[in-house]
Amino acid sequence: MDARVGVDIGGTFTDIVTVRDGAITVSKTPSTPEHPDDGVVTGLRKVHDRDGLAFDSVRFLGHGTTVATNAVLEEEWAETALLTTEGFRDALEIGRQARPDIYDFQVEKPTPVVARDRRYEVPERVDERGDVLEPLDESAVREVAREFDGVESVAVSLLFAFENDDHERRVRDIVAEECDGVSVSLSSEVLPEIREYERTLVTALNAGLKPVIERYLGRLEERVAGLGVETDLKIMQSNGGIITAAAARERPVKTLLSGPAAGVQGATYVAGLCDIEDLLTLDMGGTSCDVSLVEGGDPLVTTDVEVGDYPVSVPMIDVHTVGAGGGSIAWLDAGGALRVGPKSAGADPGPVCYGRGGERPTITDAQLLLGRLNPASFLSGELDVEVADVRAAIERDLADPLGTSVREAAQGVLDVANANMERALRVVSVERGYDPRRFALVAFGGAGPLHAPTLAEQLDIPRVVVPRTAGVLSALGLLISDILYDFSTSRVRPWADVSPAALTERFQDFETQGRERLREEALPGERMAFERRVDLRYVGQSFDLPVPVPDGEITDEDMETVASRFHDRHERRYGHAYPEEPVELVTVRLRARGVVDEPDLRPEPVGGTVEAAVTDTREVVYDGRARETRIYDRDAIPTDATFEGPAVVEGRESTVVVHPDQRVRADEYGNLHVEVET
Repeated sequence: MDARVGVDIGGTFTDIVTVRDGAITVSKTPSTPEHPDDGVVTGLRKVHDRDGLAFDSVRFLGHGTTVATNAVLEEEWAETALLTTEGFRDALEIGRQARPDIYDFQVEKPTPVVARDRRYEVPERVDERGDVLEPLDESAVREVAREFDGVESVAVSLLFAFENDDHERRVRDIVAEECDGVSVSLSSEVLPEIREYERTLVTALNAGLKPVIERYLGRLEERVAGLGVETDLKIMQSNGGIITAAAARERPVKTLLSGPAAGVQGATYVAGLCDIEDLLTLDMGGTSCDVSLVEGGDPLVTTDVEVGDYPVSVPMIDVHTVGAGGGSIAWLDAGGALRVGPKSAGADPGPVCYGRGGERPTITDAQLLLGRLNPASFLSGELDVEVADVRAAIERDLADPLGTSVREAAQGVLDVANANMERALRVVSVERGYDPRRFALVAFGGAGPLHAPTLAEQLDIPRVVVPRTAGVLSALGLLISDILYDFSTSRVRPWADVSPAALTERFQDFETQGRERLREEALPGERMAFERRVDLRYVGQSFDLPVPVPDGEITDEDMETVASRFHDRHERRYGHAYPEEPVELVTVRLRARGVVDEPDLRPEPVGGTVEAAVTDTREVVYDGRARETRIYDRDAIPTDATFEGPAVVEGRESTVVVHPDQRVRADEYGNLHVEVET
């Protein structure tokens, strides 16, 4: 029986989803941050021993990884050198004038990816149209390359290389001749686009991450093969698409939001099964909470994302992250105010209720103390939960210093955490002109369904959807995501001067490259799709907007249509447009998509009655008030059943807290729909 396996590493747990003939099995094992591959291998062995997965039956193995993200956040990249055009050595450190707080004159810029003594200049110059003004001084390149002692990776970012990459390619050849075994990243391949700082930064990050990802993926592939898995490893990109491990080695910077992107893809897929195209996603795990917006069934993709302190201008699903996860620690600041996160207890030692030595109270501990989590069945009984330890920790660290009861302190922890997540949801919706009242909220991650009904009430969102596999939805997202390759190049020209034939030729060239990449994935032509876009702006603007371009041979009429679309999008995004003003082309983009087969995730219908799914009643606190609440076994809830809140629905990987006056319906896919009164 062929199997498809998705593995997602979170800050607290490593999730594994296996699909065999439509049947889904899920598994969680604690993450191992020091050596992430340990958690993956342990999880696979667990699925093998418990669920009978035959390793040689695995035909697809998808992986969402945080290795690149953690390396950037912790500044643990490889020893890297930067080679750039004479006079531009310090562009990487100067950056932009933008500051996190414009009135903070003491703000510190992020650590340069490449230290100044590892940044080198060489004489050469091409102009803004790619014409050579000064030939490359090859002897200077050789001299510089001989100084790369101890360097593992080299970034090459020459001025206007996106218009003419001949010099960069020659630099790579010379470095290869002089420095055996040193990897090289070219800006003309990593990010062939305008904006010198961003292009240089992304190229430097890619170079610094290449040895890190090479070591990790090499180790993981060797260990997985040792188990008997014969298929090639596939990696989730930040843009929501799958690529080969070999492609991820070459462009590790494209995996920086790998895990969150898989979650958004999974949420979009589940919502589509429910005929929902407009949704907000809430992915709350043990360490952080990721939120995103999906409109018309398509996750919003942006090139304006910061990872840590670094603006990374590669296509990524637009995800906003806050430090609010189940393991986020509650604490009091110097002024005595209650704070939650961003520091997390993680997987080891974890929250106090894990019984692994954790001593500081967390969001999960507060949920447990307020009756929302059942100690007897918490995480399938695999962890030793001591309620008395939880109560003592909250009393010692929060209640006594605040002069409140333990219950009030625990409720305060949830209120602060919810306020953080509500702000995050407003950032991706209200602050960008979207009305949350016309969206559904898809909640997943181990802790997302605990908080979503409260957040929906606060934002007037009419419906919360909790997927059947909510606790491992990011891993499931790996199994339904298409193969994606993005191609781009900047060509800054007045739109009126752009030749339709030249633009067509550029798209055709990208399509040829895309077809070659997809053929390497053994995909037939009928499962290939190509999406064209151009980034446009008004002349004089410093920002641009993506606009779709018709397929086929581009005509003068198509050029007018694209310009009209730009004006419409500008008005929708910023509230105004200037159709009489000249428009400028900035970047040409093409996305090559390999459409994958989606597994049938419809489970066998569940019979019986709703009453039979009730396992217990217990006191649960809602907004500071205790109510006697029915406890439901999620697996026993009949298909198409409905019931009223207050209720707690306990599943194997997540728990849903349904408030009074809310109503629940179970659909044919096993998803729960919580209807919220607004």
